[in-house]
Amino acid sequence: MNAARGRFGALVSGAVMAGLGAVQTLAYTHTWAWPLPLLCIALLGWQAAHGGGAAGAWAGWCYGTGWLCAGVWWLFISMHQYGGLPAPLAMLAVVLLSAALSLYLALAVGLWAHWRKGHWLRQAVLFVALWVLAEWARTVVFTGFPWLASGYAQVDSPLASLAPWVGVAGMGAASAWAGICGALAWRRRTPWAVAVGALPLALGLAGPGEHTQAAGSFSAWLLQTNVSQDEKFSADRMPQTLAELGAAFRVSSADVIVTPETAVPLLPADLEQLAPGYWAAAQAEFTNGKKHALVGVPLGDYTAGFTNSVVGWGGAQPYQYNKAHLVPFGEFIPTGFRWFTEMMNIPLGDFNRGRVGQPPFVVGAQRLAPNICYEDLFGEEIARQFSGRPQADPTALVNFSNIAWFGNTSAVPQHLNISRVRTLEFQRPMLRATNTGATGHIDHQGTVLQVLAPFTKGELVAEVQGRQGRTPYAVWASQWGHWPVLAFGLLLAAWAAVGARRQVGS
Repeated sequence: MNAARGRFGALVSGAVMAGLGAVQTLAYTHTWAWPLPLLCIALLGWQAAHGGGAAGAWAGWCYGTGWLCAGVWWLFISMHQYGGLPAPLAMLAVVLLSAALSLYLALAVGLWAHWRKGHWLRQAVLFVALWVLAEWARTVVFTGFPWLASGYAQVDSPLASLAPWVGVAGMGAASAWAGICGALAWRRRTPWAVAVGALPLALGLAGPGEHTQAAGSFSAWLLQTNVSQDEKFSADRMPQTLAELGAAFRVSSADVIVTPETAVPLLPADLEQLAPGYWAAAQAEFTNGKKHALVGVPLGDYTAGFTNSVVGWGGAQPYQYNKAHLVPFGEFIPTGFRWFTEMMNIPLGDFNRGRVGQPPFVVGAQRLAPNICYEDLFGEEIARQFSGRPQADPTALVNFSNIAWFGNTSAVPQHLNISRVRTLEFQRPMLRATNTGATGHIDHQGTVLQVLAPFTKGELVAEVQGRQGRTPYAVWASQWGHWPVLAFGLLLAAWAAVGARRQVGS
C-alpha cells in the first residue's frame, strides 16, 4: 500500500512539475510573463530539495519535458501537415524529442538534490552551475537544440541588460539564481536570500549601456512573400512567385532588398529550364552598384550536393553565404535516422554545411552579416564574424527565415525574440526577412521598431542605423565561443560541491 501511494505521489508531483514547465513558456511570447520562469524555477528547486537524487531527477525531467512539449509542439505541424508523417507518430516524435532533451536537466537537478549540503549560498551556486551545464549541453551536444533556452524568456526583463556582457547563457544563469534563491529562502526561512537572488534584476535596471557607436545608416526593403509551404515547390505557384520577386527587384530604390530564405525555391540551373533568362535578368537590375539585393536560394547540384544559401547582388565582388548550422532532420539527417526522414516528404532535406565566420556583404559603408533561420540561435557562431579586425566587423545582422513549416503558431514570436537577444548581445540592428513572419526591423537595443503582420504578403521599408564597436560578449565569444560557459559551470559546480563536502565532513 505504501509503495502504491508513493508511486501515485510521484506521478502527481511529476504532473505538477510538467505543468510548471509548460506554464513558463508563456514568457517566450508574452512581454508581461517574464517573472513566470523565476517563480517556476523556484518551485522546481523547492520540490527537488524535498527528496534525494532520484526524486530530483524525476522532478527535473518532468519539468523539462513539459517545458519543451509546450514550447515546440509546433514541430508536429511540420512533420504531419507538411512532412506527411501520421499524426500519432508526429505527436510521439515531439514528446520523445522533448523527453530526450530534458535528460540534461534531469541529471542537473538530480545531482543538485544529491549533492546539496551546507550553507544555502553554496547550494544556490551549485544549482546555478548545474543549470548552466545542462543548458550548455543542450546547446552543443549533437549540434545542439537551444530553442527555449531559459535566457530567451528574459528578453523583456531587467536581466536583458546582461546580454551585452554575458549573452543568453548568462541571462539564463541569472534567472536560475533568482529562482533558486527564492526557493531556499522559503525552505530555509532566510527571507533576505530573496534580496540576494534579486541582485541581477536590480543591476539590470541600470540598462545595458552603450558599448557600440553609430556607423551611418542605409535603407532596406524587406519582402514577406507569404507563400504557403504546401505551395512553395508547386509548379502552378512558381510563375507567380518569380513574377512577384522580379517586380520587387525592379521597383525598389532601397539600398538593399532582402528576400526570405529560399525565396527562389529552385536551383539556378533548374530555374533556367522553367524560366529561361530569369536569373540573369534579375541580377542585371543591380549591376549599376546603386542598389543591392540579398536573395535566399538553394545552390549546388545533384552530384556535389546542395547548400541553403544567400547570394548578394550589386556588390563589387560576387557574394555567397552558405548556411553553416543546419537543422537536424530538416536540413541534414542525423546518423541512424534516415529511416525516420524517409517516412516524410520534405524536399531538399540533406544540405552541405557552410563554414562558420563567413564575411559580411558590403553595401556602401555598411557590412551586413547574414544568418539563415535557425542559425540565429547560436550567438557564439555569429560572434566568429567579430574575430578579425574591428574595421571588418558587421554593422548589421540580417536573418533570412521560412518558418511556414510550423504554421501560425508561437514559433513566430519565439523566433522574433531570439533575434532580439542577438541584437542585445552584439548591439547591432537585425533585419528579418521571412516568408510568413515575423518580418521586422530590430534596433541595437532589442526594440522592435517595425514588424509586418504575420501570414500577410507585404514589404517593409526601413531606415537602419548601422553600429560599430564591440560589446564585452562579442569580445570573449568571438575568441572562445561557448567554452567559457562550460568552464564557468564546471568551476562553480566544483567549488560548491567540494566546499559543501568539507563543511559537512568537519
